[in-house]
Amino acid sequence: MSKLTILPDLASPEDLERMGFKKLQEGEIKEGLKLILRAAKKYEEEKKFEDAARLYRYFGYFFLGRLRKPDMAKKPLLKSASLYIELIEEELAKFEVDVNKLSEYISKTLSIFATIGDEKNLKKYAKYFAEIYEDLANAYRENENLSLAIKTYEDAFRYYKILEDEESIKRIADILVTIYGELAEKMLEDRKFEKAAEAFYKVATYVLELFGYGSHYIEMMDTAAKNYEKASKIAYSQGDLDGTTSYLLKAQYAYLLAGNANRAKLIGLNNARMLYQVISSHQKEGNERKAGEKFLELSQALLSMGKTTEAFKVYKEALNRIGDLKTKALMRAAILKVYGAEKKNENALLAVEEANYYLERGEAARAITLLNSVLLNIEELKPTVELLYEAEGLSRPTY
Repeated sequence: MSKLTILPDLASPEDLERMGFKKLQEGEIKEGLKLILRAAKKYEEEKKFEDAARLYRYFGYFFLGRLRKPDMAKKPLLKSASLYIELIEEELAKFEVDVNKLSEYISKTLSIFATIGDEKNLKKYAKYFAEIYEDLANAYRENENLSLAIKTYEDAFRYYKILEDEESIKRIADILVTIYGELAEKMLEDRKFEKAAEAFYKVATYVLELFGYGSHYIEMMDTAAKNYEKASKIAYSQGDLDGTTSYLLKAQYAYLLAGNANRAKLIGLNNARMLYQVISSHQKEGNERKAGEKFLELSQALLSMGKTTEAFKVYKEALNRIGDLKTKALMRAAILKVYGAEKKNENALLAVEEANYYLERGEAARAITLLNSVLLNIEELKPTVELLYEAEGLSRPTY
């Protein structure tokens, strides 16, 4: 027997995994996938369920994405989901639950069910997970652990949204309005204006869910904008131009969402001038990544002022330096914010907030998928979306 024939039977799952990915890199697809599948099975036998779930998931998505064989993908993906469910149960049984791990396992499980079109399990487990998160959030709130309470209430909120459970959506949104409202007042007392602004912005988001684009939403967004302005003035007095420009951009968009287009434009003009200076400074220092981040902020500022063509030229400069998925998601979100503000379109703005939820949890690809699904269905945004795709070097979108 050859060495290669004997080795896989004796090798550890780690070795098998390493060998499998090496084969894939060398173009030996069939042999590489065999080794990866064998590694997944060995991980499972050794009760290393997280590694097993990861490889079954990879195996399934490889068949789905690279080989275009959805029938072959379904079985390993369902196997991965079942292992993630087992990991979820193990996590919940612990004295102290790791919310980040729990969120990761749950997200991957539901993503698998959504990918293979298993609506029955998607709804079943979304309900189960939503109730788990709500119970956890209630416990965290009782113990005055507000950061974890907020995180888990927001998770529960998103899963109730999947279920379209209007009663539960409203209940959790109402709780979040209360918590964020209390947090905003506390931050104001402590003169932490940036954190107060973020909290008021969140209040506005859930008010939009509860009552729509009305006076209460406008009031909360306007309050967020004023506090972002205060934060920018403090940053400027401390010589922090990076912070100043970031806060001004947030103030600009918050004013826009509050219906104060004139104030938004004035801030945008001042901020754009400052951003050009900040970018030049970063480039002189050789910090191209930081320059890229500021190019992205400048493109967003220009976009909200109606300087669309110029905005996408600047966006291309940002992509040349930081062409990651998060950058692309943020630009798409900016387009929908501007559109949502101009048209008072609640669906566009709620889609932005759902995308922000995924971005905060490191799921930029999912955020982009969501934003694209909205952008490509708005007739008035066709010219803007074409400029976006052109800046990204992509073929024109199919409508």
